[in-house]
Amino acid sequence: MSSSSKPKVVLAYSGGLDTSVILKWLCEKGFDVIAFCADVGQHHEDFEAVKAKAVSCGAIKCVVTDLRSDFVSNYIFEALKCNAIYEGRYLLGTSVARPCIAKEMVRIAHEEGAMYVAHGATGKGNDQVRFEMCAQALDAKIRTIAPWRDAEFIESFKGRSDLLAYCTKHGIPVDAKPKSNYSIDENLFHTSYESGVLEDAGATYDEDMFKMTVSPKAAPDASTFVDIEFVKGVPVKITNKTDGTVKTDPLELFMYANEIAGANAIGRIDIVENRFVGIKSRGVYETPGGTLLRDAHMDLEGICMDREVKRITEGMSTEFARLCYNGFWFAPEMDLIRNSVDFSQKDVTGVVSLELYKGNVICRGRTSPFSLYSPDLASMDIEGGGEAFDYNPSDAAGFIRINAVRLKTYAALRAKQGDN
Repeated sequence: MSSSSKPKVVLAYSGGLDTSVILKWLCEKGFDVIAFCADVGQHHEDFEAVKAKAVSCGAIKCVVTDLRSDFVSNYIFEALKCNAIYEGRYLLGTSVARPCIAKEMVRIAHEEGAMYVAHGATGKGNDQVRFEMCAQALDAKIRTIAPWRDAEFIESFKGRSDLLAYCTKHGIPVDAKPKSNYSIDENLFHTSYESGVLEDAGATYDEDMFKMTVSPKAAPDASTFVDIEFVKGVPVKITNKTDGTVKTDPLELFMYANEIAGANAIGRIDIVENRFVGIKSRGVYETPGGTLLRDAHMDLEGICMDREVKRITEGMSTEFARLCYNGFWFAPEMDLIRNSVDFSQKDVTGVVSLELYKGNVICRGRTSPFSLYSPDLASMDIEGGGEAFDYNPSDAAGFIRINAVRLKTYAALRAKQGDN
């Protein structure tokens, strides 16, 4: 069979043990393999070395795409805009990255004339679902190869020793560093740690495991003060009031939020979550910049967003997180939620002032040109100018009076904007 007649497959490739073995295995199965490596902000990744290794393993080419700006603007900020959080704890760092990667993988498949995509996700994890659901939503004709669900592959590779033996047989270079005590997933949004010693839900971990955050014990004794500006729910500017640093480019802004939040011990969690496949999984996560920006955004919504709109968007936030976690980023129901969230954010514009101190994000104030907050209504001091408020919800008139205040305030804002 000539090379040109072989079917093409785009493999999501990391350069690690599993995907290097999968790459060679696919070559043996008669595929022309195009390795694809997504730069979504992994720490200290040598992409030239990854490309060289992919070609040495048999790939006809290796494509490395810098997706960092796309990842921030079109995925991370979309999640932050609706305060997405899974099971009340997890900010979806891995979940949000997968559709970004899958979309680029499908684009490369189209460009290269490939009818197959492949990944190295295990049969027990969530990523297999995310990659495959996203690929199907983007192009129903593309077929996915999942070796860790293939009976022949699983029979051949029952453990790490079989993978290493295969590497020796085929001359695949193996990282000489000892295997970590846990698996790590890194991107701009977060770093996650799971498996290995962390599979014991009661086991602790060493402080030197963490990459993005310091321990509260090692955080500065002096606070860092920042202002974060939002326009329609999206962060557009971060200002460090302590040293004068200003960032406005979305990628630079997010990277700087990671830097200052991580330096102040913000964004660590250790949880047990429910995977889509029905298994409970323990994960330790660092999401410093995401935690900071989400806290600021939620605070700004408090002054800009109508009470009933807030109630409804809280439900949408939960559903957004569920859909994202389960791989339905490109599904029609997610389109509905994202468009609804966009509408809810049209007045979420303003500045939030924050203090960062030893793992804490402390709000110090907020301002907005679209504020629904009335100091006169909120005041308890009627003699000092506070407006009287007849609160009696037990009858229809009371109900009308209570809601009239809210609706009148909203109408005044619409009139001010010329949108009445």
